[in-house]
Amino acid sequence: MQIGKRFAKAAIGACCLAAFVAGPAVRAQDVPAYRVDPYWPKPLPNKWIMQQVPTLTVDKDDHIWVLNRSRQIMPDETGASTTPPRADCCVAGPAVLEFDTEGNLIRGWGGPGYVPGWPREQAIETDKQGNVWLSGMGRGDGIQKFSPEGKLLWDFGHRGPYAEQAPGAPPLKDNNQQTDTFYSGVADFQIDDDAHEIFIAEGENLNHRVLVYDADNGAFKRGWGGHGMPLSEISNDPVPPYDWRKGPPPDMKGFAGLHCIHISQDALVYVCERGSDRVQVFTKQGKFVSEFFVHPSTPARGPECGIGSPQFASCGTVLNIAFSPAPEQKFLYIADMANNKVWIVNRKEGTTAGSFGEEGRMAGMLYYIDAIGADSHGNIYTGEVQTGKRIQKFVPINMPQWGR
Repeated sequence: MQIGKRFAKAAIGACCLAAFVAGPAVRAQDVPAYRVDPYWPKPLPNKWIMQQVPTLTVDKDDHIWVLNRSRQIMPDETGASTTPPRADCCVAGPAVLEFDTEGNLIRGWGGPGYVPGWPREQAIETDKQGNVWLSGMGRGDGIQKFSPEGKLLWDFGHRGPYAEQAPGAPPLKDNNQQTDTFYSGVADFQIDDDAHEIFIAEGENLNHRVLVYDADNGAFKRGWGGHGMPLSEISNDPVPPYDWRKGPPPDMKGFAGLHCIHISQDALVYVCERGSDRVQVFTKQGKFVSEFFVHPSTPARGPECGIGSPQFASCGTVLNIAFSPAPEQKFLYIADMANNKVWIVNRKEGTTAGSFGEEGRMAGMLYYIDAIGADSHGNIYTGEVQTGKRIQKFVPINMPQWGR
């Protein structure tokens, strides 16, 4: 990409109030606008309390499946779980929660020890048959497939040795050429039902590539790196930091910090590159199609970043993606944890048309947004990690022909 073109894209990505399509500005009524539904979801039963929500997904019936990190519950939240109870509330809820669009909890199941190999919760997806797939992003984690009722149906395998996540754990080295083992788990994945394939984004901290496996037997099929480079050409050196004060992330060829992967109705693969404030788009075979940056003035990676950092707790603007309603899927909704916004991006042009949300804890605000999903009516669902620990529903308040 030419330098001038790249910075033009970056400047457009930084704009949150207008989009440019073939020159003229998009009219406000052509861009979706949202209000929060403060009564969604309805209170959980059994004194359950919501914990960190790294991902959620919307199934074929517009049910919302939420991955709830119940293991993250704090001692001051467990008053009802002691014997005898020391307080009226609360109890850690199950790790998998299914809601309808009205906010009713349909079922909940799973959690640490539920089945052998239960992952340290990172990603959740559903397939056209209604099955639920989960992954973890820790050493020894993989992907598991369950029935809607929580029966284990299949284990993908390909695990490395299990290890507790601790500061003293020996570092792992990248090996982007091997495809047998996921040493640090699976950052995100997408099921392609028609092709019976699993698309895997690996990973935020180790290896920087997309891999595709058979969804029936787990056999490796193909893979690629940033801009479609073959696995053999991906560097195994750490991704270098950059000085965000001097400009946006460098337009490096390889991936930096993958965090999600999604497939559109027109068979394009969208990869969230958190470590570069960027989205890269490919065909299902790995041919590079396009890229665009999202608010690239935000720090994307570096020594200041990371939970617990005394400087920047979160970096990167592209945590996860949802599509506006099919078949056109005109817009992308991009969850930005660093700015605690949802960016609305024209999918074909890669230009930012608007946003909603701001940092805070009141209804409609966002705090450590990580998860995002959309149903067939254009409703948006979000989930928050760290101390956010909640899910919210945003309802469209204008209905232009932007979705279908």
